[in-house]
Amino acid sequence: MSLPPTFLLTANQSSNESDRAVLGVERLVLVAVLGSEVVLGVTGNSLLIYTKIRLSQCRRELHSQYVIALLSLSVSDLGCCLLIMSSSLLAVLMEGERSPWCEIVSLLKFAFITSSLGSLAILCVQRCVGVASTGSWKTVVVVIACITSWVTGLVFGSVPVVFQWIRYDPAEMLCAVFWQDSYSDMLLYILSAFSLCIFTPLLIIIVCSLLTSAGLSQNCGDEDLSSVTPLLVAVYFLCYTPFVLSELILLGRLDLSPAPDWLRTLSSVMAYLDCVLNPLIYCTNQDFREAVLGVLWTNRKAKVQPVLTSVVRLQV
Repeated sequence: MSLPPTFLLTANQSSNESDRAVLGVERLVLVAVLGSEVVLGVTGNSLLIYTKIRLSQCRRELHSQYVIALLSLSVSDLGCCLLIMSSSLLAVLMEGERSPWCEIVSLLKFAFITSSLGSLAILCVQRCVGVASTGSWKTVVVVIACITSWVTGLVFGSVPVVFQWIRYDPAEMLCAVFWQDSYSDMLLYILSAFSLCIFTPLLIIIVCSLLTSAGLSQNCGDEDLSSVTPLLVAVYFLCYTPFVLSELILLGRLDLSPAPDWLRTLSSVMAYLDCVLNPLIYCTNQDFREAVLGVLWTNRKAKVQPVLTSVVRLQV
């Protein structure tokens, strides 16, 4: 017995309305989550950078050992909050992104990932070998290493833009790389990018962390703000695990189909969460926490000394 056409039409309309309601709820949840991450990330990282600059100007010893790598990491997190996270929020609200901002965001996203991971690797190396960034030649080396991580990310991020592999992905809430032509091209690019930008820094971080934990390093001092490095590394690994899994799934599929939508959405949300949590991790250091409170609540008024500008002779 076949169902009447009117019944089928009503059932289809009910199903479509139900799907739209579910999508509406998911969209509201994403807007709330992304909005919260943007506000917290921008506020936290801005305060973090401002505090570091203030302490550096006051010549406080808290940040003197590793200020360059820590500042590079904070700038990367702030850039991600201002440009990438806000772009995802706008993309969800406007249901897409347009060129050329689409390609720019894709390029910057990879640059921020690479620079933050590179900054962590540099920080771990400094703590392991006991090389502070206070000497002249040491400062130059650390600055060059940080700039190299940024430039490497920009170079590999620009390759998909040049070859027009970029299009908007509703699951990632950003423009991402989509492969349509050649599995060999995709494999070559991902292996090259991950080998230089991801796996090499990760290997450095793991080796240096193990040496430091085993007491085989020449640490410059655990009282420095770099004492939060192990927690920064652990949270980074946790937050970027979904991203790595989604890329590994892509590598394992010969038909070039991406990872499931829910995993790609989770990878973006968790990657953004890392930028939000980093300022909170810094505040686990008691000295830095006190410094932040001092910047927020202490009103320092400059003492103005009288200056003799002129002499007037009075006639008596």
